Amino acid sequence: MQVAVFAPLARSFSYLWPFGEQPPPVPGLLLKVPLGRRAVFGCLLAAETGSGEGLKAVAAVVDREPLFPPAMGTFFERISRYYHHPLGEVIAAGLPLGVFGLKREFAPERIYAAVENGREPSGARQRQLLEWLRSHGATSERHLKSLFPTAATVLRRLVAAGLVSLETAANGWPHPAEAAAAEDSAPDLTPEQEAALAPLRPALAGDRFAPFLLHGVTGSGKTEVYLRAAAEARRLGKKTLILVPEIALTPQLVERFRERLDGDEAGGMAVLHSGLSNGERRQAWKGVIQGRIDLVIGARSAIFAPFERLGLIIVDEEHDAGYKQSEGFRYNARDLALWRARLDRATVLLGSATPSLAGFRQAREGKIGFLPLRHRVLSRPLPEVTLVDLSGRPLQGSLSPELIAALGDNLNRGEQSLLLLNRRGFAPFLLCRDCGAVLRCRRCEISLTYYRAKNLLRCHYCDAVAAPPDTCPGCRGANLEPCGAGTERLEEELAALFPGARLARMDSDTMTRRGSYGRIVARMQAGDVDILVGTQMVAKGHDFARITLVGVINADATLFLPDFRSSERAFALLTQVSGRAGRGVLPGRVLIQTRNPGHYVFAAVIRHDYEAFFQQEAGFRRDLGYPPFGHLANIVVSGEKEDPTQQTASRLATSLNQSSGGVEVLGPAPCLLSRLRGRHRYQVLLKAAAREPLHRLLEHLEENPVRLPAGIRMTIDVDPLDMF
Repeated sequence: MQVAVFAPLARSFSYLWPFGEQPPPVPGLLLKVPLGRRAVFGCLLAAETGSGEGLKAVAAVVDREPLFPPAMGTFFERISRYYHHPLGEVIAAGLPLGVFGLKREFAPERIYAAVENGREPSGARQRQLLEWLRSHGATSERHLKSLFPTAATVLRRLVAAGLVSLETAANGWPHPAEAAAAEDSAPDLTPEQEAALAPLRPALAGDRFAPFLLHGVTGSGKTEVYLRAAAEARRLGKKTLILVPEIALTPQLVERFRERLDGDEAGGMAVLHSGLSNGERRQAWKGVIQGRIDLVIGARSAIFAPFERLGLIIVDEEHDAGYKQSEGFRYNARDLALWRARLDRATVLLGSATPSLAGFRQAREGKIGFLPLRHRVLSRPLPEVTLVDLSGRPLQGSLSPELIAALGDNLNRGEQSLLLLNRRGFAPFLLCRDCGAVLRCRRCEISLTYYRAKNLLRCHYCDAVAAPPDTCPGCRGANLEPCGAGTERLEEELAALFPGARLARMDSDTMTRRGSYGRIVARMQAGDVDILVGTQMVAKGHDFARITLVGVINADATLFLPDFRSSERAFALLTQVSGRAGRGVLPGRVLIQTRNPGHYVFAAVIRHDYEAFFQQEAGFRRDLGYPPFGHLANIVVSGEKEDPTQQTASRLATSLNQSSGGVEVLGPAPCLLSRLRGRHRYQVLLKAAAREPLHRLLEHLEENPVRLPAGIRMTIDVDPLDMF
């Protein structure tokens, strides 16, 4: 038996199967096997015949049902080769956490529905929840808990009073009763949407790899195209996987698919992402394997959902860096979606208002289909974008007079506003006004972010926290001052400027509790928030019809990061957040505060002109040989002591230069974050015009490894998205 053990080892191992035919040795079984003096988990890759003489025996079969279909073994092996990462660790990264050793079955989902018996509840919380059920129909307990913090207690009282009924769904979440309407409630398609679906229908009916780029401006109805394509796949008896770049984007998309497709009993839906409990992930995983689930919506890791055969893969916001795993096994789920679709002979739909340069270039060259949506639905106008030049002008806190006036006007009209500030906390750092020192993390080469509400300093990389000192650790001066602004400070400034405004903040500090995101979304949709403040989390995917004003506080922060992709990221972020304005009946406007109004990124954002941005940016990339006109791999050497780390990186660069074969070897150089979590970091960047020489050099490195001293680690990142 060939087994991939969950350990950092480059090859699989052979073991003896001691169980006869019960259970049968099929690929995908989760096993426990001896490795040296310890027992480890692993997955069966292939059953082989032979004497097995001298082989150690498999110790146990952890789960008698395979964790993935046999065809996925080929997928895992290809990924392992491409990313130069141990196969066992690749498979382990693809499996849901908590599967090891879990035997119990999971309780079915509890479904609640309003009962009309002429009576009304007594308490305010009971009335609120009952009204929600009356307007939305039968709903799962999980979803209700995400909206109402006291849902469990309130539901028990409503059931006891006979005002709410309780049922269970045999197949787990979601329950068909939650569907608000079937396909006949779908809106009429725009001519552009119909044109986009026209080539998708025969592609879905076929049995071949068919990739498409759906390039639609914000508000053009890309989600409606996703819904129709998924419905067509289900009608054909095919399975669908939908990827989103962040967990926070799943609730609204799930709700849309629930309303449209959940009433169709041809199949079930499930959610897969790391924010679920281990039990929830395992339940969804088993539902896919057992054929009860034919549609999965999830974040990056959902690309490994164990479908026997996929018919459709949708990658929403395909440009987003959230699809790249930044630690451990550094895969890009967007790219894996194309690989998996090719293996399964499936249709893959990459959707974005701001496509990646690689995706748009492929579409322009005819390598993938191009489906444009150039206008918003119902002929609604794109928002008017205005630059506010901050050069040499005083601000009131973080806000310009123009933005303050616009916010006041919006409040007077009862319309909603959204403000983007891509920094968390109260201030990015504390500065000593006496000696100029900045308080830094002891383990990372980064300043500590100041949180005034909790009176603490936090490192956003290693998550270390400390109390702010009374005096400067360097000069003992008492003149420590918060510098810059984060979302916490901006929220405080808005409360002082507009005392009656209802404020909400959406960032990774406020979204820590389960259901936090759903509650803010519900408040926004109900009109209970006047101004929403947030980091880039607020820029993606949200469809709030009452937002008519978007303000960008510091557009230059993203634009001038030391990375060749900074302009692309800035254009995408500014375009995406601008697209949150004017999605309803009322037109929208956008104010972008900047000190560099002449930058070509802003010119393209103002005109909503992706193609103009692509032409300009592609010219720079082509001249420098950077992606998508070249290929990169970044090798990071890290260690607790700087000298041996630097020396090891130098030996690595020398070895690679001796066998470069057309690959440019750059470095070693300190990483931009030269110390992270207590480890010094040096990088060697490999750059080539084609993929083949790059991978040949990495294979040579695997066959002729550089000796790593004790405590030194080396990480290979193929197709890196940042150099931090």
